[in-house]
Amino acid sequence: MNSGPETPLYGAIPIGNYDNDSLMELSSKMGLGLDIEEMIRLKNYFLYMGRDPTETELQAMGQAWSEHCCYKSSKIYLKKYLSNLRTPYTVLAMEDDAGVVNVKDDLDYVVKMESHNHPSAVEPYGGAATGVGGILRDILCMGSQPIGVIDSLYLGNGKGAIPEGYLNTHFTVNHIISGIRDYGNRVGIPTVAGSLYFGKQFEGIPLVNVGCVGVIKEKNISRSRVSSTHDILILVGGKTGRDGIHGVNFASRNLEKDDRESRKAVQLGNPIVKEPLIKAILEANDKGLISGMKDLGGGGLSSAAGEMCLAGGAGGEIHLDKVLTKEQGMLPWEIWISESQERMLLAVQQESIDEISGIFERWDLPFSIIGRSVPGKRMKLFYQENLVMDLSLNFLTSGPLYSKPYFNSRHETRSTVYLKDPNNLEDEIIEVIKDFNNSGKFPVIRQYDHTVRGNTVQKPFVGLPNKETHSDSSVLRMDDHSSYGLSLSSGSSVNATQIDPYNGTIWTLAKRFRNLLCSGTDPHSVIDSLNFGNPNDMTVMMQFKNSLEAIRDFCKFFSLPVVAGNVSLYNHIGKNNIPPTPNILMIGITDNYSEIFSPDFKEEGSTLYLLGSSGYSLAGSQYSIMRDEQTGSLEPMDLEELASFRRLIIKHKSSAMINSIHDISTGGLIISLLEMSFGSEKGFKVDISSISPVRVLNKLFSESGNRFIFEVARGKEAEFEEAFKGVLTRKIGIVEGKEAIVVNDEQIILHKSIESVRTIWETGLETIVG
Repeated sequence: MNSGPETPLYGAIPIGNYDNDSLMELSSKMGLGLDIEEMIRLKNYFLYMGRDPTETELQAMGQAWSEHCCYKSSKIYLKKYLSNLRTPYTVLAMEDDAGVVNVKDDLDYVVKMESHNHPSAVEPYGGAATGVGGILRDILCMGSQPIGVIDSLYLGNGKGAIPEGYLNTHFTVNHIISGIRDYGNRVGIPTVAGSLYFGKQFEGIPLVNVGCVGVIKEKNISRSRVSSTHDILILVGGKTGRDGIHGVNFASRNLEKDDRESRKAVQLGNPIVKEPLIKAILEANDKGLISGMKDLGGGGLSSAAGEMCLAGGAGGEIHLDKVLTKEQGMLPWEIWISESQERMLLAVQQESIDEISGIFERWDLPFSIIGRSVPGKRMKLFYQENLVMDLSLNFLTSGPLYSKPYFNSRHETRSTVYLKDPNNLEDEIIEVIKDFNNSGKFPVIRQYDHTVRGNTVQKPFVGLPNKETHSDSSVLRMDDHSSYGLSLSSGSSVNATQIDPYNGTIWTLAKRFRNLLCSGTDPHSVIDSLNFGNPNDMTVMMQFKNSLEAIRDFCKFFSLPVVAGNVSLYNHIGKNNIPPTPNILMIGITDNYSEIFSPDFKEEGSTLYLLGSSGYSLAGSQYSIMRDEQTGSLEPMDLEELASFRRLIIKHKSSAMINSIHDISTGGLIISLLEMSFGSEKGFKVDISSISPVRVLNKLFSESGNRFIFEVARGKEAEFEEAFKGVLTRKIGIVEGKEAIVVNDEQIILHKSIESVRTIWETGLETIVG
C-alpha cells in the first residue's frame, strides 16, 4: 500500500489556470458548494504544492469544508460559549460522535441529537427515516446499546402560503411522521419522547430533530479513532451507492424550489440491515475486538476515515475498489463521499480479523477490508492501483473559519398590548383547546412503538387505558440490575425565541427542566440541536449568538454539562428565515424509577395548588399567536425560584403528600388543568380570582414564569404547605366529579363535562395528520 511522493495522481484538473469565474463555474458544476474565497484558497494550496488537484481531491475538500462538516460559521461561537460546560460526572463531551455521562460506578448513558432538515424538506419520508438511522449509529459507534429515540418536529400548519415549488404541507407532515415511525418501529428501538410544533413559519422548511439515548458500561466505551498506526480498517453494513452524494453540501446551502438535483442527496435507509448491524457491533465490542469505530453519516467514508485517523494521530491508506458497492461503475470520488446508510467503519487489530469476520458472517452482514492506518498524517486513496488522492489530513480537516457579523443587541423591548377579555370566555377556551399546538398529539404518538425492548417505565402518555394524557417526560430504566432511570424531555419554545432569542432560549431550557422535575427526576445533562436561518444575515447571527449565551448562562447556573449537539443553518427560503429554534434535549436521572410522578389526577377530593410566580404576560404564549397579536416583551425567568423547586421536589419526591405534578407551559393554566383531568376522567373545580389582579385571559393562557400545579393528597395540605413554604403557594381548588369548572370573581367561565372537552382535544390534529 505504500507509495512514494513520486507516484503520479490520476485524473488531475488544472485549476491553476482558472480565473475566478472559472473557479466558481467548477464549484457549481461539481456540486462542491464552496464560495470564491474558498476556491481561491484551494487553488493557491495546490499551486504551492506544485501540482493540480484530482477530481476526488476537490470533491473531498468540498465535503470537508461544508458548513455541515466543519461548522465554519458557528465554531467560533460554539467554542466561546459552550466549550467549558463540563461537570465531574461528564465522561465525554463534544469529542466523539455522542456524549457520554456517568450515573453511578461503571454505568453511563450515551446521548446525541441531530437535525435532518434539508433532506426532510425535499423528501420527507426518506429524510426523516434516515435521520433516525443516523442517530442510532451515533450511539452505536460509542459501543452503546440504543434504548430510546426522541423526535422534535417543527412543521407547517397549512395556514401560511406554501412557497411556489415546495411540497404540500399535509404531504410533508404525514411523510415525516411516517418515516420516523417506520424506521424506529422496524429496527426495534422505541420512540419514547419528543415534541411537535405547528407554525406557518415552517411552511416549506420543516425541521426534523432526532435524538437517541443508550446505556453502556464505562469499560466498553469505544472511541471514534484508530488506536495505532497499524490498525486494519473494515467497512461493514450496507453497501455503498450513489444515494446521499453531496448530502452535506446540500445541507450547507440555501433550499431552492424544484431542486430535483437535491433529491439525490437524500440517503436511502434500510432498518432491516440496521438491527443485525447493531447486534453484531455490540457483540464484537463486548469481546474487545474493536479498537475504534465511527458511523458513516454526513460526509460518508471521507469524514469517517479522515476523522478517525487524524484523531488517532495517524494517516490512512484506503483502496476504494475494495468497497462493496450497490451498483457498478461508481467513480472513486462517488465512493469516497457517498453517504449511503447503515455503514460503520471499524479499526481492528490484525489478530482480531478472523474472529470479527466470523461475527459478521453469522449475522449475514456485508463487510470488506478497505485499508489501514499508517504513520504520518496524510490520507492516500487508491482505485485499481491508481493514486487518486494524497492530501494532508490537517489541511483536509482544517476548514475555513468565519466570524460572521451580527447586530449587537441582546434583548428586544416591545410595547405591551393588553388584550380584552371576550364576552364568552368558554367559547374562547374551546378555540384554544382546538389549536394544533394545544390539542392532543395522539394521532402522531400512537404511530410509534414506545414499549419495545421493555425498558419504558413512563410512556409519552399516561393515565387510564384509551383515556390517557400527555406525560411531562418519558422515563426509561437503564438496565436490569439497578433501579436507576433516565427521563427525557425535548423541544423549543418557538413563540418565545422569535420575540427574544436570549430569554426565549432560557424559557426553552426552563421548560425542559420543569418537565423533568414533574416526573420526580433531577436534571442531569443538556444536548442542543440549534436550528437557524441564513448565517449571512446579521439578524440570524445575533439570534444564534444570543441563544448560545442563554445556554451557557443557564447551564452554568445549574451546573449542567452540554455533552453533545449540532448546528443546522441555512433554514430559509429567500429572505424568509425560520424563527430561531434552539431545540433542547434534557436528560434527568432518578435512583428509583418506581417513585416517579405522572400528571394525571389520582384521588377524588384531593387539593390543587398553584405554585410559582409570574407576571402573567401573554407574550410568547400560544394564545397570542392564535390571535396574531404581539403582546409585549418576554418576561425573564427567575432561575433562583426554579432552583428552589428543584431542591424541594427532589427532597420530597418520596413523600406521600404529592399525588401528581404538571407544569404550566403551552396553552397556559387552563390547558394544564385539563390535561391532568383527561388522564383520569376526574373533574376539578378551581377559583382563579386571587392568583393575580390581571385580566382573565392572562390568568388562563399566560405561559410565563416557573409555575406548577400540584395535586396534594387529602389530609396532607398542612404538611405540604410547610414543606413548600419557600416558594409562592396558593390553594386554587379540588379534584371532584366529572366536570371542569373554573370560576373567577364568582363568575363561572368554564363548566363542561371532561368527556366533551376531551373529545375536542383528542381530535384537534385530525385536519393535518392522517
